[in-house]
Amino acid sequence: MSAIRSVTVPPAPPPWIVAWVVLCLLALPVKVLGEIRVTDDAGREVHLAKPAQRIVSLSPHLTEILFHVGAGEQVVGTVSFSDFPAAAGRLPVVGSAGQLDLERILALEPDLVVAWQSGNPSRQVTRLEQLGLTVYYSEPRRLADLADTLEQLARLTGVPESGAARAEALRQGVRALTAQYAHRPQVPLFYQIWDKPLMTINDEHIIGELIGLCGGHNLFGELPALVPRLGPEAVLAADPEVIVGGGSGEDNRAWVDDWRRWQDLTAVQRDNLFFIPPSLIQRQTPRILEGAALLCEQLEQARQRRPESGR
Repeated sequence: MSAIRSVTVPPAPPPWIVAWVVLCLLALPVKVLGEIRVTDDAGREVHLAKPAQRIVSLSPHLTEILFHVGAGEQVVGTVSFSDFPAAAGRLPVVGSAGQLDLERILALEPDLVVAWQSGNPSRQVTRLEQLGLTVYYSEPRRLADLADTLEQLARLTGVPESGAARAEALRQGVRALTAQYAHRPQVPLFYQIWDKPLMTINDEHIIGELIGLCGGHNLFGELPALVPRLGPEAVLAADPEVIVGGGSGEDNRAWVDDWRRWQDLTAVQRDNLFFIPPSLIQRQTPRILEGAALLCEQLEQARQRRPESGR
């Protein structure tokens, strides 16, 4: 008769550990297989038989969004200036947002091309469609659009839970900044998006929404063009209390500092010349919340510098 061997059964883990493990697993991007249909920002239905595995992104902001939702490993090509996160800078480059190399794009054999509707050459993107590639057009004009874009691209790439979580985080951040700043006393400002030619944005631009969220008043918000061109004399006549510029680089304040030539400007007299790194405010990505927080803080500084504030 064989001996009976005893087996030691380990004790069950505490319930809080089980709950913690489950939450961690739910937070991980989960690849979802199966047919996908979404409507892009051009109002077109985009259909994939399965989640995209070889994606070409035609804009730095779209590349960043794809990495943000957890689909970075599926991006096989992008355009110049796609520098965030660091891994994006190591991808094959297929031209610039304004001039695409169609042969390089085709050679990468993408199953999805993500295009910037107002920033890419329409004829070249249309040609990609004619050649049989699936194209998703992105054009987030409002913060709500940006949150929707996170969800849509996450669905197309098989990580819908990740996209939904990140979209909700963006929405919560917007609500928090709105509650804190939107009802503060208005600050008239000029936002400079480019130098030569001198360019600004109207209220339909996503930066225009950020200005309102922070309690600012865009002095050129009612102009019809999304990105109007101005002469310096128009800014001088408007006499903004604040001038904010994105600069041509992440630490280039030259644009805003150049306004010091006009000592009679209220913004100059009160030292309300502010700079925000362009990647934090001029790219439609979740990092725009960081740019919005900086803008809100700058407008709050301007309020404190008003003569009636007692300072």
